[in-house]
Amino acid sequence: MNSISKTAADGKLAMRLNQAIEGEVLFDAFSRGRYSTDASFYQIMPQGIVIPKTDADLAAIVEIAREEGLTLLPRGGATSQSGQSVGDALVIDFAKYLRNVTHLDADARTCTVQPGIVLDELNAQIKQHGLWFPVDVSTASRATIGGMAGNNSCGTRSFRYGIMRDNVTAIDAILADGTQARFGEVPKRLDRLNAPSPALELMRDLLELGRKRKKHIGKAFPEVSRRVGGYLLDGLVADDAPVNLAKILIGSEGTLAISRAIDLKLSPLPRNKALGVCHFPTFRKAMEAARHIVELGPTAVELVDKNLIELARDIPMFRATVNRFVKGEPEALLFTEFAQDNQVENLRRLKQLDELMADLGHKNAVVEAIGAEFQKAIWEVRKSGLNIMMSMKSDGKPVSFIEDCAVPLEHLADYTERLTEVFERHGTRGTWYAHASVGCLHVRPVLNLKLEQDAATMRAIAEEAFETVREYKGAHSGEHGDGLVRSEFHEKMYGRKTVEIFEQVKDRFDPGARLNPGKIVRATKMNDRTLFRYQPDYHVSEIDTAFDWSQWSGAGNGFQGAVEMCNNNGACRKFDAGVMCPSYRITRNEKDVTRGRANTLRLAISGQLGKDALTSPQMRETMKHCVSCKACRRECPTGVDMAKMKIEVLHAHAARHGSSLHDRLVAWLPRYAPIASRLPWLVNMRNWVPGAAALAEGITGFTRKRPLPRWRFDAFREKGPFGSGKGVEIVLFADSFNRYFEPENIRAALRVLTAAGYRVHIAGGSGRPVCCGRTFLSAGLVDEAKSEARRFVAALKPHIEAGRPVIGLEPSCLFTLKDEFVSMLPGGDTQKLAANAVLLEEFLVNEKKARRLKLKLKPAKQPLLLHGHCHQKSFSAMAAVEAALKLIPDIQMESVQSSCCGMAGAYGYGADSYDMSMAMGEASLLPAVRAAAENTLLVADGFSCRHQIHDGTGRDALHVARILDRQLVTRPRNRE
Repeated sequence: MNSISKTAADGKLAMRLNQAIEGEVLFDAFSRGRYSTDASFYQIMPQGIVIPKTDADLAAIVEIAREEGLTLLPRGGATSQSGQSVGDALVIDFAKYLRNVTHLDADARTCTVQPGIVLDELNAQIKQHGLWFPVDVSTASRATIGGMAGNNSCGTRSFRYGIMRDNVTAIDAILADGTQARFGEVPKRLDRLNAPSPALELMRDLLELGRKRKKHIGKAFPEVSRRVGGYLLDGLVADDAPVNLAKILIGSEGTLAISRAIDLKLSPLPRNKALGVCHFPTFRKAMEAARHIVELGPTAVELVDKNLIELARDIPMFRATVNRFVKGEPEALLFTEFAQDNQVENLRRLKQLDELMADLGHKNAVVEAIGAEFQKAIWEVRKSGLNIMMSMKSDGKPVSFIEDCAVPLEHLADYTERLTEVFERHGTRGTWYAHASVGCLHVRPVLNLKLEQDAATMRAIAEEAFETVREYKGAHSGEHGDGLVRSEFHEKMYGRKTVEIFEQVKDRFDPGARLNPGKIVRATKMNDRTLFRYQPDYHVSEIDTAFDWSQWSGAGNGFQGAVEMCNNNGACRKFDAGVMCPSYRITRNEKDVTRGRANTLRLAISGQLGKDALTSPQMRETMKHCVSCKACRRECPTGVDMAKMKIEVLHAHAARHGSSLHDRLVAWLPRYAPIASRLPWLVNMRNWVPGAAALAEGITGFTRKRPLPRWRFDAFREKGPFGSGKGVEIVLFADSFNRYFEPENIRAALRVLTAAGYRVHIAGGSGRPVCCGRTFLSAGLVDEAKSEARRFVAALKPHIEAGRPVIGLEPSCLFTLKDEFVSMLPGGDTQKLAANAVLLEEFLVNEKKARRLKLKLKPAKQPLLLHGHCHQKSFSAMAAVEAALKLIPDIQMESVQSSCCGMAGAYGYGADSYDMSMAMGEASLLPAVRAAAENTLLVADGFSCRHQIHDGTGRDALHVARILDRQLVTRPRNRE
């Protein structure tokens, strides 16, 4: 079929699907590209994507696919590392809508869920009943139960709770022919089972297969708990317990049936926990110790090696935690957790652990973590193990293909030593971590899969590794499934006869091979580069970029390498207390998450989305709801900085297509602000003249649904310096937003600083005030932003050279000095400025720590509710904000656990983004503000945040500077 006829066929199919379902149908190239990858190194463009809303949608999709002869691929969070969720098929995305708990029996400790529910969301819902689902995979914040069942996932605490096959009791599924059936425990007489005739015949054949092949099945597989490769044929064999046919679907990777509902066995939440971090001088010593430690009855024993420790130290969000639990320079750590109901018993076992370590020759080598918060922080480092490893900025990356092997504990030390020797022979190295308690360690050799040589090396290592595993009677597929990477090795590991049984099962369920073909049976070669993300013809042409990306490699001065840092781990799909990713939390669209944007960028710059894709309307739409919160800069373990990448996209778009009036009004605000502030009665008319906002919306693109910030006639125009001539000299950056719209914040900051005895200079030179260029960056006008940056650096050069602190009030402006300035104008001056630039709160807290702060404050009389700006969170400044407020005696303060407020500079003022803006605000911030008592003072440093709070609740929030100013014992007058 030529491209024209295929496009027409796709159009007809999309139309038919759209007419048949309530959900969404995506057949455009950009959407298909976003669904072409998972967390593996493979990429296969799907035929299209359907996102069902209801069970009826799901049934209609399967029926249409049957009639059209389409293959189907069910998909959850797409965090699979083996290529299970990519294929030339119609992808069914369960994660957006089919994600509910449909039944819960807390007394029986069971529930029924739809496949798209995320593990963390499930556990959040059942926590109030004292229950949890204990298959606690490291990707719990985005892994769906459907994907976990299809993968037979395991988790950190499988040593106690087992894996998915032990915790799923039944699955309601749709077969390839559309038959709906329930797979669970079956009675001895199948005619008593209420099931459609085709399903009864299938079940009868499966049981017969189990009876006939019982002897072979009993000897076919290694006796390790971590064995998930192939189909669970032992689930067909009746021994003492009845046969449960759900087991044959668990680990089947969507190749046998499509799940509609899954019945789960729940467990009581542990009441108490204690954690011991065991330190070892050599890696082998840790491996030898594992078999002894498990005798103490822990719930988990998890390995972290030296490489991962050092990588974690380089990631800002993990550095403080790592420095707290790592003592000295160990070669390996074993995280050992005890979770008995009685904490006294846990502490007793922790003491036994210390004694055992001493007996093994490692005295005083256990760091104890008793507090829940400390334990949680440590486990976050371990849970992010893969992503920490993937933070390497070189072309070579740790590659998943043998990371899933499991061997008996008595062979663990020898196995790891031999595999390390294999790596060395092939000129590479590996980083080890994960499940020492069950002999399943994750190790990923560092390879560059853009090179044919390294792809061949990958295969050679795999063959040697699997041979070693077989020698030790281990499993080559111990947790992450088979997919494209391990399926072809089943015959080598299990033998031809076992693979023939796998094929019989597949053919009986799916005779037309329409469900996720090429996985588990009849697989392609694992090193077929035509299926790689970086195919043999992968190429990125040179790009004209605005920022310095030189710490990465590739085109665009390293921009290519920065984009390719996204490994599709999906951490940006989380819904926990962090910020990332605000837009995805509202839409749940792959387009609106960091991963989706990064994939779109990679495909665009490599020419896979057609000519000029980078500056296309579809790319602009992809970036539209990125609010530049910078959360991914900190919370993405591989450091994908989508806010900065968005600026590059806007820069390219503006260079090719120019800027809209809306963008120009936003971008050039600092240039026309001095004039506008002299005519506030005129420029504010839009807010109060009837009909003006509606008329202006069509011209300027600013929504009529909220007022614009009010220009002030009493704008801050003072020059300074302020305070005592004998005080320590500092610089205050009076940004455009506070200067022209809320000058009282600047004046409050001046009173606080001069009351503390400092001599305060106002950042600036001759002519109009200096500016950080933030508004220009938001419109992609980087050349103008660079002009502002040069002017800023020149004006402050004497202060920069003198090493004086440059203090900011508006987080987005201050952190532009520390971030984009260095990327726009790399060099000594911007580096020095970045090092000296601090928020007001950071400066005060640093002075307090140095015992130089002389600030007298009155006790507080009202409680505070604090909302942190996204950039304060991204740059780890929230602790300083809270500490600065705690300088006030008797303070009562609570911080809102929220993502982005939704205003995000000018984003919330856009006519086409207002609704999304308010939805972000309503996710957590605005309800928290409404729930606060009337006498509670609301605190927010962000100009945008304060306006969102006011527009959404009618309440006013204050900058920290004003809170401190109100509490001054003596308030000085601002004067030169």
